[in-house]
Amino acid sequence: MKTRGVRLYGENDIRLEEFELPEIKDDEILALVVSNSICMSTYKAVIQGARHKRVPDDVAENPTITGHEFAGEIVEVGAKWQDQFKVGQKFAIQPALNYKGSPYAPGYSYKYFGGNTEYTIIPSEVMELGYLLDYQGEAFYEASLAEPMSCIIGGYRAVYHTEINNYVHNLGIIDKGKTALLGAAGPMGLGAIDYVLHAERRPSLLVVTDINQARLDRAAALFPAEEAVSQGVELHFVNTQVDDAISFLMELTGGTGFDDVFVYAPVKSLVEQGDRILGNDGCLNFFAGPIDKKFAAEVNFYNIHYSPTHIMGSTGGNDNDMRESLIMSAAGKINPAIMITHVGGINSAVDTIKNLPDIPGGKKLIYTGIDMELTAISDFAAKAKESPLFAELARIIEKNKGLWSVEAEKYLLHYKDKK
Repeated sequence: MKTRGVRLYGENDIRLEEFELPEIKDDEILALVVSNSICMSTYKAVIQGARHKRVPDDVAENPTITGHEFAGEIVEVGAKWQDQFKVGQKFAIQPALNYKGSPYAPGYSYKYFGGNTEYTIIPSEVMELGYLLDYQGEAFYEASLAEPMSCIIGGYRAVYHTEINNYVHNLGIIDKGKTALLGAAGPMGLGAIDYVLHAERRPSLLVVTDINQARLDRAAALFPAEEAVSQGVELHFVNTQVDDAISFLMELTGGTGFDDVFVYAPVKSLVEQGDRILGNDGCLNFFAGPIDKKFAAEVNFYNIHYSPTHIMGSTGGNDNDMRESLIMSAAGKINPAIMITHVGGINSAVDTIKNLPDIPGGKKLIYTGIDMELTAISDFAAKAKESPLFAELARIIEKNKGLWSVEAEKYLLHYKDKK
């Protein structure tokens, strides 16, 4: 069968094209991809091409499908898996396969397996690992965003604390402790706020910082202080582009410093700020992935030795993290839509990926079965006069506090089917 998809051929060479998918084997599954959110990791793979560790050396001759944050429905099941998976079943993918030590992953490494395509063939290793995940929710975008949410959840679980005189590392943030999210008014930071406020283990104090006041204002509107209080959390949004920001942050803790600090932007001064506001036995998670291999910052080794503070980093999440995200989304405990600022069709994916660092806002969501220019959700109303589609989407968005929603997704997909 034929499908349209965005394939990687080399450095800065991605193409939207129609190509033939082979018949599936007995140990494979054919799936319809409905949505794929664009990740900065895809941009990094595109600018590096075959130099990227997950991209095969022969990608120029055997192009790979881009995109790894995707969800859809199963269309055909090979004989090996017919007792476990059914046609019509909704799914999400845990892309961090690490199958038998291989770095290969969907969106980087496979000719027929990725998210920026109408149809994809899921190889046997995904099912063997248990990484084809069942999804019971209504909205496909929530399942697409389960992957970035799983990274957030993984980071939350990966921080650690110690016990005096015992060689023990206790994983996870301090329950009812003091947590800071630095540079966190962007899409991943918003997802982190949502998760921290609704996870079983929550801090008593949560401080979110950024230097962009507009982004902070939007975050504060999405997460009102009174809602946080109902969850047992004292929530503050702080613009740190002021003199003596460190002193102000320390004052919020009563001078003790923070138990857990997450750095959501690869900025030297932000890492150093995070190090300086750590309290006794505090842990800093450098969550942001830098492109610069020589990225470095100064940290206080006196505190590491005597306090003792901890510096670590995390990237990605595992299948359990994704399952938690899917369950919480389906139950309405978290709302991944807060991360989405733009929506488009498969025809807009190439330009979106290539220009991702220069497109403001949060997550860019692609519906792979339609053609639609990438459009900021905030611009829907302005486009209402020129398109009945945008007119109705704008109405739906307005009644949903400016956020993408199940209703918006269903209308968009139904509108496509009517055309």
